[in-house]
Amino acid sequence: MVKSNSPVGELLPGIMRKILQKITKFLARIIIGRYQPKIIAISGSVGKTSTKEAIRTVLEYEFKVRSTILNQNNEIGVPLTILGEQGAGKNIVGWATIFLRAIFLILIKSKNYPQILILEYGVDRPGDMDYLLSIAKPTVGVMTSIGEIPVHVEFFSGFKALAKEKSKMIYALPENGLAVLNFDDAVVSAMRDITDAKCVTYGFGQGADILGDEISILQDAEKSLLGITFKVHTGGSFVPVRILGAFGKPQAYAILAAFGVGMFLGMNLVEISQAVQRYQSLPGRTKIIPGIKGSLIIDDTYNASPLSMHAALDFLQDIGAPRKIAVLGDMLEIGKYSEEAHRSVGDKAKNISDLIITIGERAKFIHQEALENNFPQDNLKHFETSKEAGEFLDKIIEAGDVVLVKGSRAMRMEKVVYEIMKHPEESKKLLVKDPLS
Repeated sequence: MVKSNSPVGELLPGIMRKILQKITKFLARIIIGRYQPKIIAISGSVGKTSTKEAIRTVLEYEFKVRSTILNQNNEIGVPLTILGEQGAGKNIVGWATIFLRAIFLILIKSKNYPQILILEYGVDRPGDMDYLLSIAKPTVGVMTSIGEIPVHVEFFSGFKALAKEKSKMIYALPENGLAVLNFDDAVVSAMRDITDAKCVTYGFGQGADILGDEISILQDAEKSLLGITFKVHTGGSFVPVRILGAFGKPQAYAILAAFGVGMFLGMNLVEISQAVQRYQSLPGRTKIIPGIKGSLIIDDTYNASPLSMHAALDFLQDIGAPRKIAVLGDMLEIGKYSEEAHRSVGDKAKNISDLIITIGERAKFIHQEALENNFPQDNLKHFETSKEAGEFLDKIIEAGDVVLVKGSRAMRMEKVVYEIMKHPEESKKLLVKDPLS
């Protein structure tokens, strides 16, 4: 069953977890039947949470909505979202209280229950999607991106097997439903052939139903980075989109998907473009943070996959700076593809970065690939821990440096950011996790 990075996934022992899994599923299914909310499900290997936030931001403009809290996208987190709860760890009394509130919600119909639930469906192992669909079948299914070497592939025979598992969400859509598919990911785009639902594609490639183009970085007169701007074309019309505090193409993809969902639910382009201006990217998702000594940090520490790592390096390439530093940690949960994927990152990073710092056992392949392709050895550094890398950076960082920090969640890459951020006292607010925990 699904393993999650959420507190719900980490704190529960086996037997208690199985019992809670059955109870939360039972209650969630009854509540779905009682209130009949429209279900919007989001899956993919990257970009699920940003897409969820973008869709929520748009739909809140017109509807009463609830979305998955943080990354609770597993067999207990999904029903808890349906119940409107966050979980109670190992607290038996806390769980009993949650169940009593759910029973009350079933017995006495609430006028405040959401019209729309936006749920993330995470998949780690074969059968995971079947289980989540048995809790709540969506009317709208959004598939972000999978890529040829996705995360969470280690328990599958390969990326095609993982894609087939995720595609069950699209196959399950009703005829009057909607599939929102990433046009630029060939595996995802092909899923239009397995559903009777209406299909809408989004992306930056010509032929997408919802087409983004002319994406650029917003800057003020002092060249400070403000956000991104791009155009959204669909049905012969277009609207400009301007998002402050969000950076990189992955954020634009999330916005494009939100346009598809909003239009299906009756919103027009102008309404969606106005609503989406309120979008805020979450900590650790390509956030720009002031660094020490006049440097700038690209904090992309939430997680890492081959696809998202390449996208982050693309963003680093687009920024003008006297020196660009890439701090890259292990990418986990990619199984037999690990060496190939890390070497591919090293091959890309050597052409973009002036200094490459790697962290972790697997990231050594990034280091080796760059070294074997004539990247200056003096500009390559490797460390076992994020804290060590951060302490090294603290000593050598200079005014004008732009530092990209990215790696899988387990690598605790936010500790690097903490060592070099200008205002470490704001770390609990700005970073994906308390770096001192």
